Amino acid sequence: MALSTWLWDTAFAPFAEFAFMRRALVATLALSLSAAPLGVFLTLRRMSLLGDALSHAVLPGVAIGFMLSGLSLTAMALGGVVAGMLVAAVAGLVTRFTLLKEDASLAAIYLVALALGVTLISGHGTQLDLLHILFGSALGVDRQGLLMVAGVSSISVLLLAAMYRGLVLESFDPVFLGAAGRRGWVWQQGFLMLVVINLVAGFQTLGTLMAVGLMMLPAVSSRLWHDTLAAQLVNASVQAMLASAAGLLLSYHLDTPSGPTIIGCAGALYFASLLFAPGGWLPRVWASAHRVA
Repeated sequence: MALSTWLWDTAFAPFAEFAFMRRALVATLALSLSAAPLGVFLTLRRMSLLGDALSHAVLPGVAIGFMLSGLSLTAMALGGVVAGMLVAAVAGLVTRFTLLKEDASLAAIYLVALALGVTLISGHGTQLDLLHILFGSALGVDRQGLLMVAGVSSISVLLLAAMYRGLVLESFDPVFLGAAGRRGWVWQQGFLMLVVINLVAGFQTLGTLMAVGLMMLPAVSSRLWHDTLAAQLVNASVQAMLASAAGLLLSYHLDTPSGPTIIGCAGALYFASLLFAPGGWLPRVWASAHRVA
């Protein structure tokens, strides 16, 4: 078999021949474009675990939407957004009026939310429904789901561009931002809203447990490659897109779950970055050896 034929059959034919593969590819690429840059800001603000907490926190809202309307994407998405914002607000209030720090309050609340969501879905649906919501099915994205992900991605990118200067200031110099008469909590809540809607958009393709992976793994990897924020944002989106395309192809050829396979590919890029990126292990060992010599 010629190399070109093998390459076509392996990498391009699945997308050319099957509409469900094309929908899955477009949905995951759109999600990569909007979610990965948010992960960069989460790591920059030392809030990496917040994305994980909020991805679990949306589950009760998704479960209530499922109980009321079945597998209605609109109802589950709306419930997820409300639940995620509610958990973020409650965690903020607990931090403000008690001795608990925000990470401790979020850890407590998201565990309760996860347990509640699993209980609600298990009590009103089948095991298949629970697995679908927890782990998603990128290959099962329909036209409505694709439109929702594309819409959320487009709005998220535009809002992030509009909020960019404020978020950078609030991340690096919140004192200056306050002195300039701008309220930091407005930027904080706006940013959390973007995180929540992206996690909700990702739950159908990657599931509520896996959606945060496409947000955080490329973001963490990008910090090993670049020092500047703009380069990290671009790198994170590119890595997320590569992981999405590779994960879908591996899922198709190996008959593995699409969501975990995509996150596994993102993990592989992360470990490769740990070894080969300028901030990784091998370049540091090489630089140390040259300094000693």
